[in-house]
Amino acid sequence: MDMSLLKNKLKRSNLIIGDVRDTASKFFRENDPAPIGAIIHDFDYYSSTKEALQMLNAGDLYYLPRVYCYFDDVVGGETELYNDFTGQRLAINEFNNVNENIKLGVPYHLRSNATEIWHNQIWIAHFLSTMTTISSLVLAIKNFL
Repeated sequence: MDMSLLKNKLKRSNLIIGDVRDTASKFFRENDPAPIGAIIHDFDYYSSTKEALQMLNAGDLYYLPRVYCYFDDVVGGETELYNDFTGQRLAINEFNNVNENIKLGVPYHLRSNATEIWHNQIWIAHFLSTMTTISSLVLAIKNFL
């Protein structure tokens, strides 16, 4: 891959190359992005997916209350035999088990009408503390009116 050629083609994006353990820990400090609404996880392995998912703990101000997350290696055939106890799916399950206020869930509306394989590769990150705060604000406004 010609990184300089690729970087020159990017107009409103940054290309960050490196080990996810190193790049993820400083991403928000160095880039201060607008609130994120979608993340593409193309890390292939349990260990790198586990590291990348830790970025969801960066704080509510960096994310919309619900974030679409694509995982490339959660659906496969008889060769891969992906399941909830290996690879990216294991990383997702472990993340959900240790995080009380952030959960990755399946968007059943998408899966119920799945016509493309990617429909089964989407999860939704729910930031429950943000959603609770929004619900509290709505209730307070209703009570005020």
